[in-house]
Amino acid sequence: MKAVYFEKHGTIDNLIFGDWPDPTPGPAQCLVRVKAVSLNGFDPMVLRGIPGLKTPLPMIPGADFAGDVVSIGANVPPGRFKPGDRVQVIPYWPPMGMMGETLRGGCCELVAVDHVQLLPIPDAVSYVDAATLPTAYGTALRMVKVRGEIEPNEVVLVLGATGGVGTCAVQLCKLRGATVVACASSAWKSERLKQLGADMVIDTSTQNFVEVLHGKFGKPRIWGESGGVDVVINYIGGDTWVNSLKVLKRSGRMLTCGATAGYAPPEDIRYIWSFEHKIIGSNAWLPEDQVELLRLVENGSLKPVVDRVIPLARFTEGLQAQMDRQVFGKVVLEP
Repeated sequence: MKAVYFEKHGTIDNLIFGDWPDPTPGPAQCLVRVKAVSLNGFDPMVLRGIPGLKTPLPMIPGADFAGDVVSIGANVPPGRFKPGDRVQVIPYWPPMGMMGETLRGGCCELVAVDHVQLLPIPDAVSYVDAATLPTAYGTALRMVKVRGEIEPNEVVLVLGATGGVGTCAVQLCKLRGATVVACASSAWKSERLKQLGADMVIDTSTQNFVEVLHGKFGKPRIWGESGGVDVVINYIGGDTWVNSLKVLKRSGRMLTCGATAGYAPPEDIRYIWSFEHKIIGSNAWLPEDQVELLRLVENGSLKPVVDRVIPLARFTEGLQAQMDRQVFGKVVLEP
């Protein structure tokens, strides 16, 4: 079969598109023919090498994929799946690990995967949409619904709103009745966020989001009438961290599920104690979150945002566009 893989950590030049042995499924596994696989923000990080994460080499990237069952192992429970069934992978399965990080992923034509890591795809959900959902959308759902408990009429600031997690978070917050302020790094991305349903968009290439929010909602106060926003969704980190604290109202909540711009930013804990902020972490998601996402897409409540669909052979093109921040939503590849 054809696959994208890398034999050593490094730059995008280390990626190879070439032949790979067809996988042989184990007794509890299904062999799946990949129809669509999407990129995630951690793909370039795994390629470069993440300190403390042991990635077996050579590695096939691609955590999130959807496809058709080709064959079924002898120990797969009867009736669970049959050849031809459309399935979506659950890429994160402790203690086995994460596909594309510690387990080989789906940027290839065939994958052997444990049957417990597969979910049926509803007829109304396409392979492309199903492939966008697990990691980014699952993370967003857990952060918005389970950990953040976003409520109607709350004002939510979404930083980095144009990626997979961000575009999903914007939609999920709107579904829960919140007022959404979304940040983008360019005019064209800002326009796309307006089309997605954001109530207010800040172009951070020309505007300071702290100044804009203080002007719109007032400066937060420790006592008395409080300005500021109720919730900040910040999975960027870096120099946005303290500025996010500056726009949170008293008892406001900061939600974080990552740190794409740096995990060790300068901190100013005076804001945390003075305004009694709540810093809430959110890590990964559960299989039932993926089931809910499939249901939301099936009934039209949620629309996966796809920037482009390209052949798997053009993997490096898609990854480079993502690294250059020239992507709105998800990049999907088709073997």
